[in-house]
Amino acid sequence: MVSPLFPLSLQHLPLLLSILPRMPPLAGSGTALLQLSETVQAMVLTLAATAAAMSSGGGNGFNTSSPLDPFDSSTSWSVSEDPSNSSSEPFLRTLTPDLQPASTAGTVQEVSPWDIALCVTGTLISCENALVIAVLFYTPTLRAPMFILIGSLAVSDLLAGLGLILNFVFTYLIDDSVEFVTLLSVGLLISAFSASVFNILAITVDRYLSLYNALTYHTERTVTFTYMMVVFIWVTCVTLGLLPALGWNCFKDQSTCSICRPVTKNNAVALAVTFLLVFALMMQLYLQICKIAFRHAQQIAVQHQFMAISTTKGVSTLSAILCAFGACWLPFAMYSIVADSSYPMIYTYATVLPATCCSVINPVIYAFRNPDIQKSLWMACCGCVPSNLSLRPRTSSDV
Repeated sequence: MVSPLFPLSLQHLPLLLSILPRMPPLAGSGTALLQLSETVQAMVLTLAATAAAMSSGGGNGFNTSSPLDPFDSSTSWSVSEDPSNSSSEPFLRTLTPDLQPASTAGTVQEVSPWDIALCVTGTLISCENALVIAVLFYTPTLRAPMFILIGSLAVSDLLAGLGLILNFVFTYLIDDSVEFVTLLSVGLLISAFSASVFNILAITVDRYLSLYNALTYHTERTVTFTYMMVVFIWVTCVTLGLLPALGWNCFKDQSTCSICRPVTKNNAVALAVTFLLVFALMMQLYLQICKIAFRHAQQIAVQHQFMAISTTKGVSTLSAILCAFGACWLPFAMYSIVADSSYPMIYTYATVLPATCCSVINPVIYAFRNPDIQKSLWMACCGCVPSNLSLRPRTSSDV
């Protein structure tokens, strides 16, 4: 760097300030001359600001960390013109500092308590259904068609719980504005919860067939039919989950979004109507199961008291299953039909949370109540089986 012809100090400041406004334009029209003039003016103004800061602060030393230091990389300068100069002379160009902080703190997104509740629910769902899957996998005797369907239901609920956890992670720990992340989360949740609903319907069909065709139920044909039904359920549900990724989403037109972005309103209505049809079919099947159970109880009952107690318990159990399923899913299905993305989010959360709770109670209703699974759990936990389970016969209440 070329040293100045004379040392520049604060003593020269009044002289420079009096000369600078009356300086004629530098000869030449080159860009270099203009930049040199602006640089000199900037140095003078910086020196003036430094002098003012030192005089107001009462210090005698020069503070190199001053925010007006022209050589500080954190200070940016902008060229502006002084509009107060109304003379015929060119406007005075000045450099004004744009003071910016050296580092900006990241924005912390506020965590919604509803999302925390959904994440906790997903964790509980995952733990319960992982236990059911482990019991079914490590118990070779649990390979009947009923346990195949219970295992499929546990897998779907496990994926639903993991989907809720991933949705929380994607929302608060990963940039959820990326379309791929949103499509992955929504696709997993749609596939998992759809498979859960259809597996419950398959279990209902299996219970109906076990009573309607009691003599031919435990055959190889029934096992094959069960596997085909499971494969059909998962192919259908995976296809439903891939629809948003295949273009059936509302990213391009936000006005078509449903309460669950990026699912479109039409897709949400179709899923809700499908659920209502599934629920109606389940009610019809459980009604037929109750009729068959009453008829079988009348045929095999030795005493009237046994028939009344057993059959009444079975009907009450089926009623509890239907009521729990309807109470969990009906609010969300009906709200999906009438609402869209313009509705308040609190209503969506208030209907989604009960729907996810259905996957919490599914292991209790379909797995932990089963005597064979209870025996396996007792053997795995304490190595023994209670006497009330070892000789317990299967009744209509287990249906």
